[in-house]
Formats: sequence, C-alpha cells, structure tokens
Amino acid sequence: MAKKEKRKEKWNDRFRFAVFNDTTFEELWRVRLTRANALLAAALLVVFILALNTSLIAFTNLREFIPGYPDVEMRRNILMNAIMLDSLEHELEIRDKYFRDLNDVISGKQPISSVAMRDTTRDYDNIVFRRSAEDSLFRARVEEEEKYSLSATSAVTGTVSEQGTSLANIHFFPPVKGIISSNFDTRTRHYATDIVTQPKAVVSSTLEGTVIMTGWTMETGFVIAIQHANNLLSVYKHNARLLKEMGDRVWAGEAISIVGDSGELYTSGPHLHFELWHNGVPLDPAQYIYF
Repeated sequence: MAKKEKRKEKWNDRFRFAVFNDTTFEELWRVRLTRANALLAAALLVVFILALNTSLIAFTNLREFIPGYPDVEMRRNILMNAIMLDSLEHELEIRDKYFRDLNDVISGKQPISSVAMRDTTRDYDNIVFRRSAEDSLFRARVEEEEKYSLSATSAVTGTVSEQGTSLANIHFFPPVKGIISSNFDTRTRHYATDIVTQPKAVVSSTLEGTVIMTGWTMETGFVIAIQHANNLLSVYKHNARLLKEMGDRVWAGEAISIVGDSGELYTSGPHLHFELWHNGVPLDPAQYIYF
C-alpha cells in the first residue's frame, strides 16, 4: 500500500520549468506541470502534429511528393482511359446487340429488343388513349403523302404484287422531296445521293420491306436500313429521329424517320443521305427515283 501511495504522489508532484535571463537572473517564463499533465500535453501535441500532416497531405499538392502517388497528369490519363474503356464497352454491347437482332431477323424471329414487356403493376384495361391535335395533324400529313404511293398493294391480302425481277418494272417511292446536293460518285466512294429538304421533313420508305438495322454512329448519326424484295437494300442516314425499330414491316411511302443533321462527319446541314443497293452492288438512286 505504501508503494502505491508513493507512486501516486510522484504522479501528482509538481515541477516548475522556468526561463531566466543569464545576466540579470530575471525570470522570463515559467510553467508548472505534474507528470500526468506533461504526459497529456505530449499526447495532445502528437495528435495535433498528426492531424496537421494529414490535412496538408489531403488538401494540398504535397501529397504528390509521396512515393507511388500519381501526379496530376497521371490521374488525368487514368480518368481518360476509364472513360474510353466505358465507351468501348458500350460500343461492343451495341455491336453484339446488332448481331443478335440481325440473326433473329434472318431466322424469322422477333428481336428481343423489340418485344414490349408488359408492366404487371399497371391496369391496362382502364387506360384511355386520346389523340392530340399535333398527332392528328401529323397523321393527316403522312396520309396525304402516302396516298401517292405507286406500289401496287392488294386490298385483300395487303401485299405488294410482284411485277417481275427487273428494276425497270419497280416503282420507287421518293424518300423525300428536295434538291440533290451531292450525286452518286464511285470515284470518291460516295455511294449515295444527298438530298437537301426542309428541316424535320418526314423520310419515307422507298419500297415495301423489313427494317434490318437501326442505330447511331459517330460518322453518320441515326441510320436505318430496310431490306426489300429482289435483293434490294435501302439505307437512310443523318436522321434526326427514327420512327421504326428493327424487325418492323414497312410499306412503300410509309414514314420511317425525320430528316436531320446527326453525326459528326460527312454532314454540313440537314439533309438525307440515301443509298440503294442491289445484290450487294451500289446503285445510283437518281437513275430510278425523281427527287
């Protein structure tokens, strides 16, 4: 018991630290501390130094001097690589989706992306559809344009009658009406006819067929391709918006997209880039269609 009391007294003993003038012996500064207070002051000083160092490293550029810590240029490169990798993964997903949907279309199946999933949380029986004034005007304009379609459609079967495999016997519906700004030219590899028309004009299918591709590319923006009979393929590029999805059946003169200026390359204003292919060979659309 005596030893414990002596130890306790030692921790409670006061010590004086003073600073004197060596010439006049005048006391300039003094402090009185016990051993416990001195230990507590030392601990607080250590905590303050650690907090100061942590703050300097976290909120200043001093952290760049730590071995292994990336500098500003390295962090910028890491960020750009992450963004590019994310974009590459997105493009690969789009490519894989395109090949899956194309395989389903060739196999006669409906693409999975075009199947509408039914929301079980909604009561579809009590939904009331109403036509807006804008929708009625749009329908009237499309019907006015489609009534001049030259495709011979059977009123009973709803199919286009075959007039032979010769292209001379096929009546192509003009996708848009406008001014040709760039002609078909194999020397420059411009396998299309560019037609300048009014902004937001409706693009129509040139023949009856099936939509085999819809998508967006950096060069040509929104693109839609339609497979027709007699191994004919029509492609429409630089659209502002697509009105059809992959696997949809379209008729000659039916609205499929809206004229735009999408894409970062090969475009200088709202126009339609129209391609026509037969058996894998590009055709000059101006020889078959009057724009």
